Parts: sequence; structure tokens; C-alpha cells
Amino acid sequence: MEFASLFNFSIRKPYEALFWICAVLLVRNSKGSSSYSNYLIGLGSYDITGPAADVNMMGYANMEQIAGGVHFRLRARTFIVAEPQGERVVFVNLDACMASQLVTIKVLQRLKERYGDLYTEKNVAISGIHTHAGPGGYLQYIVYIVTSLGFVRQSFDVLVNGIENSIIQAHENLRPGSIFINKGELLDAGVNRSPSAYLNNPAEERQKYDYNVDKEMTLLKFVDLEWGPIGSFNWFATHGTSMSRTNSLISGDNKGAAARFMEDWFEKKCGIASDLDISVEDTIPRRVSNIIPDLFINHHELLELAASFQSPSGRPATRILSSSRRVRGALRNADKPQFVSAFCQSNCGDVSPNVLGAFCIDTGLPCDFNHSTCDGKNELCYGRGPGYPDEFESTRIIGERQFRKAVDLFSNALEQLKGKVDFRHTYVDFSKLEVTLERGGTTEVVQTCPAAMGYSFAAGTTDGPGAFDFEQGDDKVIITLIGSYYSMNDSIYGLSPSFFTSMMLIYQGNPFWRIIRNFLKTPKKEQVDCQRPKPILLDTGEMTKPYDWAPSILPIQILRVGQLIILGVPGEFTTMAGRRLRDAVKTVLTDGSKSELSGDVHIVIAGLTNSYSQYVTTFEEYQVQRYEGASTLYGPHTLSAYIQEFKKLAHALIDGQAVGAGPQPPDLLNKQISLLPPVVMDATPRSVKFGDVKSDVPKNSTFNRGDMVTVTFWSACPRNDLMTEGTYALVEVLHDKKLWVPAYDDDDFCLRFKWSRPFKLSSQSYATIEWRIPKTATPGVYRITHFGAAKVLFGSINHFTGSSTVFGVV
Repeated sequence: MEFASLFNFSIRKPYEALFWICAVLLVRNSKGSSSYSNYLIGLGSYDITGPAADVNMMGYANMEQIAGGVHFRLRARTFIVAEPQGERVVFVNLDACMASQLVTIKVLQRLKERYGDLYTEKNVAISGIHTHAGPGGYLQYIVYIVTSLGFVRQSFDVLVNGIENSIIQAHENLRPGSIFINKGELLDAGVNRSPSAYLNNPAEERQKYDYNVDKEMTLLKFVDLEWGPIGSFNWFATHGTSMSRTNSLISGDNKGAAARFMEDWFEKKCGIASDLDISVEDTIPRRVSNIIPDLFINHHELLELAASFQSPSGRPATRILSSSRRVRGALRNADKPQFVSAFCQSNCGDVSPNVLGAFCIDTGLPCDFNHSTCDGKNELCYGRGPGYPDEFESTRIIGERQFRKAVDLFSNALEQLKGKVDFRHTYVDFSKLEVTLERGGTTEVVQTCPAAMGYSFAAGTTDGPGAFDFEQGDDKVIITLIGSYYSMNDSIYGLSPSFFTSMMLIYQGNPFWRIIRNFLKTPKKEQVDCQRPKPILLDTGEMTKPYDWAPSILPIQILRVGQLIILGVPGEFTTMAGRRLRDAVKTVLTDGSKSELSGDVHIVIAGLTNSYSQYVTTFEEYQVQRYEGASTLYGPHTLSAYIQEFKKLAHALIDGQAVGAGPQPPDLLNKQISLLPPVVMDATPRSVKFGDVKSDVPKNSTFNRGDMVTVTFWSACPRNDLMTEGTYALVEVLHDKKLWVPAYDDDDFCLRFKWSRPFKLSSQSYATIEWRIPKTATPGVYRITHFGAAKVLFGSINHFTGSSTVFGVV
């Protein structure tokens, strides 16, 4: 009541009191961290979850990994920073495997239609977190959409729409504010998955660093002049592979989880950092527990009230119902900017979140150090996360570790960003770039190569092994080919490796490969020599039928906000490759009288930005030809090419000079091939309605916190409606014996929405909702509700909903 007395009106509802308490605390907290407002800052966030059924997941290239539900939702999170009378930059962080050149092209077209030349490829960066649990099919080059049966328009559209909307939000939220930066070490969220390649780097270079992966997290804290802290973005290198190659639930993996944890933490704490020694579940707020007291402590009262409710049958609904029943934001003041927290990706190329190490699944022994095999087989070697064997627990733990470090950095961020907002961007053709190397006082001109993928690419990594007995770090490959074994280097009996690759993939039964199999080619001698010592498996850079297999023209970009420099790279740099790039750019930016930047400049690498071109290793790591080296497309001098071109951008930045746009990348949207069958129709058994409960909770039941509650509904294909900014699943709690209040939705880590068919081509389907009751759940009467959309034979979409029998939680 003491806070209410500060205002000249009475507070009638508990959530009003909560809001004003938070507002006062925010003002108090912001006074300690904001010296003055020197920028305009705006943040935005929008749903990009995508199709939760039938679509292949992007990342592992496992044709059997097909989406079938939602672990938690994916989002595009954006910040815009502008000088009041000067330049501005936009950074978008995607809960997606990587950025896409085609997505970037179409987003920029929409921004031009809306804002003119305010936002262009020069000052807009779109970066992916590298989750391997998002829908694929949204990139434009063939090699990246094979397993998704070609281009998937729904995956593409939801990304373009979500990015645009998040930028619109950030633009409309632009207000005076300040930005603070902080850095610190996070030691237990990543290990090197290719240590033998790292050891091939010069010893004197390795001795400069304490670890064989980067352990530093760099965080920005955004503080609104009026509202106080409104968000944070951080960069830290670890792969989005806590979820395995067999997972079928859409998930932001460990970085998406960390973002969800931090946004919920801020909502609960009102921006006041405290209680960092308690578990992440304790820090996640439950909106309902803030407005509903513990009404039903008596067990018998719970049973009596639960028994008075019957499970309703499925019933028609409106599309807006799913959105209106979402949990987050229901109590947020519409005038106050929502808190946005993004966990961005950096030079994660050789960094795994499976920190326990790689072990053989048959013996339990460590895998071979040099090749990551078990008795010569890569398929048996898997990395283990800290929650092994539970991948959901590993995701939570690695997400929590990043979240905890981010909260610590956020709470103690004191260094304020000051100075110019600026940017430089150009396109570079990496397929034929001359690179000048300086060695021992002499110079040598070398050249990059057209893109190609080596044998070890097909071996995969310890995060997701490949197939056919390919092996990392070897140029002699054993391939299982329809029951026979062939040993091959460049060719056998006059047949190229491409022939065997084609045969293997056709054998897998992928119709997309059957269309393009005749376009596979044998590399020319010049390409073999250029890529050496990589033995070429797929000569993707020289394959252009039916359209381009791999990119050649790539964007590189520098964004500056005061003493922060963001290097936007369209790939996955390994640890040492990233260190060399950062050091080279820092030397340019801090050397010379023209630069006002000092040695205190902060340089971060934003990986997987604006486009995607796989990996970048050092020259020495490339010689070893582990997975990352085999996936370094443009040959052994790829990193040197990046360093050369980024140094040019850095010189232009400090000299105030413009740079040429460079050759334009292709727009291949009209050439895309899409073989994913549409949803024809949905059906239920006779006398069953969409939304009816198929498997219910027992009547008159109660559950303890920590228990799992499972309900299955008759449902329809989630591709009929992505429920963008809505939910497929909801846990509701009864308030005042008549009002059902949303408590948990499909964006909560504790709630899983699983979708399946009884058999592959069935028009019938089920939605199973699993709720692991958090220990912070409010005791009371609950029910589980499902929202869906069914397609009838003639094409119309009908929305429906259904609810379980009510039950008690004690």
C-alpha cells in the first residue's frame, strides 16, 4: 500500500498494484545506471515459429527429422540504435538456424516500400542463433533445401513477416535512451568438438589463449530515458545443438531458452537483479501467481470443485481466440515497451554445447580423438550434454548457464556506449577472389575457389553424426552403397564421387534428388587443385542446374555503435578463425590518427548473418579436413579472404569513405522447386469432433508439483494455421470459481505440444499436450486447452478448440 499512496487514485485490482510497484522500482533502478541519453533506441519482438508439422528441420540434414509439434516458440528480436540527427543501425536476432540471402532480400524490399531508403542492406543485419530445431526450406540454394523437399513457402513467409514486424515495432518504439556494455567469462557452456583441428594451429598462437574455445560473453543493456531497462542483447559462441538430430519439436534450443528465461526473469523481478543463486525455474514468473492467491489449499475442496466440471466436447472457435488467450503480455502496460532479450550467435563453428564430451553409444568409451569415430564408424559417436540422456534437460541447463551470466552482466553493466553510429557493407564474390598474403616480409597472391564440399562434410559432427561410414579428418572414404562397399579417392572405375553421392541419396528415396540427380558433376582439375587437400564430394559452386547449388556472392558488414563494433559474417567461423578476424579489424580501427577509437573498442562477431555459406576455418585447420574444414566452401584461403575484405571495410569506416556495393547476389525465388505436398484435408472418426479429448486426465484427480499431466485431443494439421502470436496449447487455472485464467502456453518451457498421425498419409491426427507442473505453480483447479485449425475437403479452414477434464494441483 505504500507505493499506492504515491499516486492520487485508488488501486482496485491486484495486477494494477503489481504494475505500479514495478514502475516505481524501474525508475529507481534506472537512475543508478543511466547518466544521460545519447541515442534513440527501440526494441521489437515477433513470432516466427513456422510450420510445426511435415517440414524437415534445418541444421542436421537428417531427412527423417520432421517437425511434429512445439517445444517453445521462435521469435525475431530487433534493436535499432540511431543518433538523433545522424545514422542508425538495425540488428535482428532470429531463433532460426541461420539467416537466408533470399529472406534478407525480401525483407529489405518491404522496408524500402515502407520507409524508403532509411533501412537498406547497408545498415540492417539479420542474424540466426543456429538452432537445429526450426523448420527448414527457407534458403534459396539447392544444397540447403534438399532434405526439406525443396523450398517451403510457409517457412519463408513466416520469417519475412516476423522480421518485418519486429523491425516495425522497434522503429515505432524509438525513444531517447542509453546503452551500456559489459563482458565476462562463461566457462561451462561450450567445448571444442574438433580439438585435433584446433591443435594444428601454431603453438605460439594457441599459447595466447587460455581455452580452445571463446568463453567471453559480451552484453548490451538498453535503458529507456523514461522507463528504465527495456532489453538486452548478448553474443556468445556455442552451437544450437543441445536438441538432438531426432528431435521433432520446434525449439530455440539453448539460446532460445535463455532468451525466454531472461525475459520472464525481468518480468518477475521488474528489472531488479537479485536471487541469482536460485534455480532458473524459481526465476521464471508465473503471471497467474501474481494475481491469484493460494485459494485452494484444502485438498478436499480441490476435489469437490474439480468434480463439478465436465470435459466439454470440441467446438468451433475464432482465430483470434488463440492469440487472446496467450499468457505473455496479458498484464503488460500497453504504453510501456516490452522487455526484449536476445542471445545472439558468434564464432561457434567448432563449439559444442555437449560439454560432457563425445562417447561411443555402443561401448560408452570416448570416441577416437582425431576422427570422432567408434571402431571406424562415425554413426556411433555422439556428444553428451549436461543433462544426458535427456536433451530437454541439456537444453535447459545450457540455456540457464547463459541466462545466469547474462543477468550478472546486465545487473553490473556500467560502461556506457558513446560516439558515432555508423556502418559499412559490401558484396564479395568469394568464388574467384584474389588474396594477398604477407609471409616473412614477402607477399604472395593466392585465390579462393568456387564452392565445394569435402568428404568429411558427409561425416557430420559429434553433435549430429552423418551416415555411410564417412569419416572426419580423412581423405579416404568408405561408403555403404546399397549393401556393397566401395573405397574411393577421386574416382573408381571411371566413376566420380558425385555418382556415388547421387546413388546414395536416390536410395534414400528423396524425390527432390531424383529431379536434380542428372545435374551432378565431376570437378575439373583446376578446382581439385584449388581446393586441395580437400577431396571434393560435391562441387556445389560449379553446379547451376536447375539453379545455383551454393552461394558465391556474399555480404560482409560492419555496424558501429560508439565503441562497439559488430562484424556480420555469413557463416560459422571457428574459434581461432574468429579470433584472427577480430584482431585484424581491431588493429585497423585502433591504429592511426584518423580513428577516435582506442584499444578499449569492443568487437563481436555476429555469425550466420544476412546469408549463409557454411564454415570458415583457419588455413591450418583446413589441412586437417575435419567437418568444419570440409565445409569451408571456398578453399584453404577463405579466412584470409574475409580478413582482407573486412580490413577494407574497417579502413573505410575510420576514414569516412564510402565503399562500393559490389556484385549483387541473385534473387532465385521464382526458380524455387517445392515438392512438399499440401494439406489435402483433415478428418476425425465418425461422431468425433475436432477438439474432442481422445485421452483425458482421470476424473476427480489431483497432481503434485513436478508431476507430468498428459492430454491427447483429436486434432488437425498445424500447417493449416501457424498460430503466429497465438498458441496451440494452454494451461488455464480457475479463478473465483467461474473465470478461466491463462497460466501457461506453448511458449513455456514446461509445456510441450506434440502432433502426430496414426500413419503417414492419414487425414486424422492427434495433438498431445504434456505439462510438467512447475514447483512454482499456484495450487488450484486447472484444465488443459488445445487450439487448432482443420482443412475441409474443399479448402476452407475452420478453427476449433477443446478442453480437458479439470484437475487439481496441490
